Amino acid sequence: MMRKIFNKMQEGKSVSFVYLLVLGYTIAALIWWGVLLFRQSEQITRFERQNLSLRIDSLTQPVEHVLEMQRIDKEEHMRSFKYFGEGVIFLVIILLGALFVYRAVWKYMKLSRQQQNFMMAVTHELKSPIAAAKLNLETIRRHRLDEEKQAKLIDNTIRETNRLDQLCNNILLAAQLETHKYQLYKEPLDFSALLEAGIRDLGGRIGTHAINASILPHVWMEGDKLMLQIILSNLVENAVKYAPRNTAVNVKLFEEDEELKLQVTDEGPGIPLEERKRIFLKFYRVGNENTRKAKGSGLGLFLTAKIVEQHGGYIEVKGNVPTGACFEITWPEYSVQTA
Repeated sequence: MMRKIFNKMQEGKSVSFVYLLVLGYTIAALIWWGVLLFRQSEQITRFERQNLSLRIDSLTQPVEHVLEMQRIDKEEHMRSFKYFGEGVIFLVIILLGALFVYRAVWKYMKLSRQQQNFMMAVTHELKSPIAAAKLNLETIRRHRLDEEKQAKLIDNTIRETNRLDQLCNNILLAAQLETHKYQLYKEPLDFSALLEAGIRDLGGRIGTHAINASILPHVWMEGDKLMLQIILSNLVENAVKYAPRNTAVNVKLFEEDEELKLQVTDEGPGIPLEERKRIFLKFYRVGNENTRKAKGSGLGLFLTAKIVEQHGGYIEVKGNVPTGACFEITWPEYSVQTA
């Protein structure tokens, strides 16, 4: 795999070198063409002046000689202006074409790298739960285990198959959201109750971190229940991936400046400023697939941003104090029911 990545990088450098070489040759040829045209124009002017000097005896009036010289100079200026204008136009066309081609190639190479990262991440994500589930099932088949150990292995196997199911669902959902084939089923929801139930479920499944909740009660909104659950699950699991074990993940729903905000904060390393806009791109993950330790496919935050957008909100990431990341979702329109 490392050799393939190295070959891809070398291939990209070779393509860039050849592209710049061809572009440089084209511009140099255009400049040389311009130089030749200007030299030709000078030769034409010189020839016409020599021809005029040979005919000077036939010109009876000095005014005629002056007029001929002015005509020759004017034609030279017109030719120079035409050559220069055409050269500038051709140069602009070449540069614009080169820019569009470069952008297209750059986007293709960027997409290729993202897909490569995605394939590496998904391969790892698929192999791990499959290997764990296979080992658990083989252990149950080959050994006589007491009910407690057997139940524990079965629970672990179910948990690993749930990881597989979630990964497959994320891939399918990402494709449907991007092609606008997924139709949201919006209904009036008690968003506060939905978050509280989701946090209880996550707390039961995640034993490595404490999940603290501060939820504004009686918040209602029009939304897709499944999609809103995915938002909470993705943000909390993303925080758990990068935050140190036995630290807290805080989920807060509150009102600020007549807007509803949902915050998920952690105590991890945080996200650099230059990465904060790119982390919501499909397949994008901070770092490199060969160096990062946290698992993931690069789809969770992409799905979250898409779902938030379809529910009339927007998401941004900030720095947490004193350390970590803060993902904040804002909904300008919502309603609160009093008890």
